[in-house]
Amino acid sequence: MTVAAESASLVQSVDWPAIAPPTITAAVGLIVLVADLFVPESKKQLLGRLSVAGLAAAILTLLPLRRGDRSTFCLNSDADVCSYTADHFTLVIQFLVLGGALLTALLSMTETVKDKLPAGEFWFLLMSSAAGAALLPAARDLATLVVALEVASLPAFALVGMKRGDRLSSEAALKFFLSSVTATAVTLLGVSFVYATTGTLHLTEIAVHLGDVPAQLDTLAKAGVALTLIGFAFKTAAVPFHFWVPDTYVGAPLPVAAYLSVIGKAVGFTGLILVTVVAFPSYADVWGPAIAVLAALTMTVGNVAALRQSATRAYSAVRLLAWSSVGQAGYILVPIAAAAYSSDDQIGSTVAYALMYAVVNLGAFAVAALVARTHPLNRITDYRGLYAARPLAALALGFFLLCLAGLPPGIIGLFAKVTVFSAAVDAGLGWLAVVMAVNVVIALYYYLQWTAVLFRAPEGEPSRHAVPVPITAAIALTAVAGIALSGVPQLALRFATGNLFQ
Repeated sequence: MTVAAESASLVQSVDWPAIAPPTITAAVGLIVLVADLFVPESKKQLLGRLSVAGLAAAILTLLPLRRGDRSTFCLNSDADVCSYTADHFTLVIQFLVLGGALLTALLSMTETVKDKLPAGEFWFLLMSSAAGAALLPAARDLATLVVALEVASLPAFALVGMKRGDRLSSEAALKFFLSSVTATAVTLLGVSFVYATTGTLHLTEIAVHLGDVPAQLDTLAKAGVALTLIGFAFKTAAVPFHFWVPDTYVGAPLPVAAYLSVIGKAVGFTGLILVTVVAFPSYADVWGPAIAVLAALTMTVGNVAALRQSATRAYSAVRLLAWSSVGQAGYILVPIAAAAYSSDDQIGSTVAYALMYAVVNLGAFAVAALVARTHPLNRITDYRGLYAARPLAALALGFFLLCLAGLPPGIIGLFAKVTVFSAAVDAGLGWLAVVMAVNVVIALYYYLQWTAVLFRAPEGEPSRHAVPVPITAAIALTAVAGIALSGVPQLALRFATGNLFQ
């Protein structure tokens, strides 16, 4: 073989349509950053519209990939070992994070003006984080996984601290930064241990080599698996790694809090699924019980803390949503733990639940953004009489809260909880199913209490004001999506019936 032929064999083609979703998102982010230099202050809204259009375009590029059979950046020696795979799991999570980012962008259109945030930097950071979040589910080696995780996380630090001169915002950014840096350090240490014992970074190859680790390296391998899981547990805000959540949500701009509650969690859960189910199946006896315990602790601490929130405390609505998100994270962890005891098919229950949670939680934050325009302290008591002032917004929030509680007419919330409960029972985790049932009952109280406040008679004359179109669009989109999923729950729950990695 000639030298030219040898060189040519080392050059691989790139499947550009497969990598289009994160690539377009990143490219639009760069365009926004450069355009910010030339767009006058009076027309900065154009940057937001460009970002929304870019995210919409990225979502549309998922349509040609719906067969879920694309891979790229593969080894020359083995075409089945790739660093980027656009399978069904990847496409569903990319749709979730890009759709969530799109709704966040809609909420941010007016917030950037109201809070006097630097538009160019804000939109660039949001698009960069969304690009990393879209890349992560497609990552099939630990290097790409960690890079995608940090690309998604690092811009979020700055987004949280965007309110310059605001003490709460600075404190929130610092707590978020310190916790995330710790998580990254722990994750990298775990990854290095795994690489030392297996000699590879590709997830499927790690799964093969971990099944045949020499006895003298077994302890190192177990330590690597444990540390990697701990790092991702930080990202998911699982207890006891959740301490940053309430203060971060309160201090961050409200759209950023909504973004972290959905896309931030999706990033953590996606990484956790990939390293456990794809890379570490032979160590299921290590991570299975650990995640089951984390799930029980997370849902219990989250729901009990949400139950204790005072309705008259400043930012109590955001704090309740923050603690609720911790409790919901516990439910999402259940099928991942169940996969260690039964099959990978259980992961579909996590994906189905995450889709439901993303829609209704973003919707709840959208209504919170609406109320915050007249009640900046965003207390639960500020929602009293919302039905008298904004009947459609009140009905939408009531529907979202009932979905989170798992009560009709929020059928999708009920079905999603039943699916997760069934995953625990089928895997033989009866004790975890009991813990989940108890927590669902606890959560009913605070969700129904907030819902009741919406329909009480207002204490004074209801305040009426013009609602910005982007906020109206965000509420309408999430409400329509939630109603559609409740009317046809199989749209989301069908992911719970098969292996998404095929």
